[in-house]
Amino acid sequence: MKILLVGEYNRSHKYLKEGLQNLGHEAVVVGLCDGFKKVNVDIEINQKFRIGPLKKLRALIMRLLNIDLYFIHLKKQLLKHKSRLENYDIIQFINESSFLCSAKDEQKIFDLLTSWNKKAYILSCGTDYSSVKFSLDKKFRYSIHTPYFEGRVKPTDFSLGLKYVTPEFVKLHHHIYNKVEGVISSDLDYYIPLKQNEKHLGMIPHIINVDSIPYQEPNLEEKITIFHGINRASYFKKGHDIFNAALDIIEAKYKTKVNIIKVENLPYKEYIRAFDTAHILLDQIYAYDQGYNALEAMAKGKVVFTGAEKEWEAYYNVKPNTIVINALPDAQEIASKLEWLIENPEKIIDISKNARQFVKQYHDHTENAKLFLEKWS
Repeated sequence: MKILLVGEYNRSHKYLKEGLQNLGHEAVVVGLCDGFKKVNVDIEINQKFRIGPLKKLRALIMRLLNIDLYFIHLKKQLLKHKSRLENYDIIQFINESSFLCSAKDEQKIFDLLTSWNKKAYILSCGTDYSSVKFSLDKKFRYSIHTPYFEGRVKPTDFSLGLKYVTPEFVKLHHHIYNKVEGVISSDLDYYIPLKQNEKHLGMIPHIINVDSIPYQEPNLEEKITIFHGINRASYFKKGHDIFNAALDIIEAKYKTKVNIIKVENLPYKEYIRAFDTAHILLDQIYAYDQGYNALEAMAKGKVVFTGAEKEWEAYYNVKPNTIVINALPDAQEIASKLEWLIENPEKIIDISKNARQFVKQYHDHTENAKLFLEKWS
């Protein structure tokens, strides 16, 4: 089978491609390289009018002539690569806005690519209409919009995904859902909002190539190292401010016992290397399930503070604080859990081993690629 994977988000399509290839299928990833993360794709779409020095020229032409140079350049690149982007059995889009265009231009690109290929599917991976609407309706106990509700994030913050509930993107959402065979959710933060949607084919947990990530058994002979990787663009959305407050508490109390590493906006390869020496990784707060950074750290054997709500515990039938630490939006609560690990370092070893096994059992790229093939059938 030939599969075209459109768009990238934290290596999800990269790992799916590798799993499909292990099963004897042909797969190609086309798209942007996911911002500063610099994720490799097979056919990269250049963004010279969306980022960099030509961004101002794009804005000027848009204002004067209502012409989007980025979209023109994007479409030209796709047409140039038409022979490499057509006649696939399956085409799957990473998101409802795979190329970060306006809604009307996303629809044009979606229609173009689907016209060249056969059955189309879409992932609910990253913010989209369903997850944002569910969150804004306050159907989650807390969410990425909690800082927005509390007035700590402006409505113009791109990371909130508020564009998905504007009329033009709602129209795009319905257009896509009417044309695709189905939608597949990638974790509980997207699965829960889609549970009652007739196009929802179910959840396939984020795919990880666990074989490519060596396990590192924790060495507790020296200080316990806590790693905090900050994405400045989503500082409040990820709860970095709360993590920092918790770290201030820990540093004041355990200065001689812990080593705290903080980094910002590192490309993927540098980020992965940066937390190699850590025992504990602080990932994100406003989530019910784990994303890619958390899962890759878990595969390495790190104790990760991230989304692991009671819905996640029930779905996988696991006990709290045995595989991952649920990071609640409470600095004192996070500090207490960090203190528990510092005072009971044997727990770090237990959780480390359990985390690796969990990722291997539920997120393996080859086994989960089989699940995609089943749903596409």
